[in-house]
Amino acid sequence: MLLGIDGAGKTTTAEALAAAARESGRPAIVLRNRSGRRWLARVSARCQLELPVRWADRVETGVRTVNVAVSRVRAYRRAGLVILDRHLVCQLVLRQGRGLPPGRVLPWLAARSIRPYAVVVLDIPAPIAQQRILRRGEDHESLDYLRTARTAYLELARAKGWSVVDATATTEVLAARIAAAVDL
Repeated sequence: MLLGIDGAGKTTTAEALAAAARESGRPAIVLRNRSGRRWLARVSARCQLELPVRWADRVETGVRTVNVAVSRVRAYRRAGLVILDRHLVCQLVLRQGRGLPPGRVLPWLAARSIRPYAVVVLDIPAPIAQQRILRRGEDHESLDYLRTARTAYLELARAKGWSVVDATATTEVLAARIAAAVDL
């Protein structure tokens, strides 16, 4: 499972890891657990409607929860390497960045659904992540939010014993670091 702030390279690295596994003859798949944030932002802008933060969080949490549940079923049925790109943990970090309480159900679901995966947090300084986000031109994040989210991911990694990998390297180097960290 790959976690980290926006712009850390989760999706790009997940695809590179899966491609490398396939090239070596192993089956591999990347399962993305999106929250629908970009879609919700586009719809809100089109309708000239700004959802209250709590309502946006409810929609995003629902979408991500369904995606994680579907991914777990797909992963269970799959042989080979399964890479989860994002998780319910991301929604907890997003809540923290928005100043919302974690709630009771989401932390419980996140803890339950993370087993038995190896978890890797891609760590990158917030300014570099923001540059990457702006370069892709699909969305934007404030430096404050990225810093808060980075701190939350690093604190979780320390508390849970997850691997933390420096994500400032090239995709190839990053994929090699992850493979070494989780013994792929």
